[in-house]
Amino acid sequence: MDGGEITQLLRKTAAGDKSAESILTAVVYRELRHMAAYQLSKERPGHTLEATALVHEVYLKLAGQFDREWESRAHFFGVAAHLMRLILVDHARAHRAEKRGGSVARISLDELDRPRLFAAEQYDHLIALDTALEQLQSVDPRAARVVELRFFADLSNEEAATVLGISPRTVKREWQFARIWLYDRLCES
Repeated sequence: MDGGEITQLLRKTAAGDKSAESILTAVVYRELRHMAAYQLSKERPGHTLEATALVHEVYLKLAGQFDREWESRAHFFGVAAHLMRLILVDHARAHRAEKRGGSVARISLDELDRPRLFAAEQYDHLIALDTALEQLQSVDPRAARVVELRFFADLSNEEAATVLGISPRTVKREWQFARIWLYDRLCES
């Protein structure tokens, strides 16, 4: 199903169409499953959070918002990406607290470009990235949002541009800036 069809389903669901909502539920679940699988493929083997559990947590948070006015498929999945980020970071913090304290490990610029977070210190990496992303948010909110959409939702430049209402070229520039900015902050850790 293409983005336009999903956008139409979102609008029909917001208007109270129950048949559209049931179709949307199946489509959204499948897309969220893909996003979760993408995120967890970067995790170490044996990660304690499975894709199904991640999808269910995100879906529960989104399900109450189906009646909201969504601009597009990309907007909807941009919100899903933000929720996924929050859930993953909360999980990492909880796991780290259970295991041990410790210093935050460094992450390379290449890992931000082709994210292969995380090995044994994956929780520390994710928490460090989240902290740096919060700092970036205060400096350049749009660049932070680009990272969230590209990294956590695996959206293309074009899809991220649609969500943000900017050009793909601007997304590319923001992505480049954000990667360098985050690299500098993460190397300071």
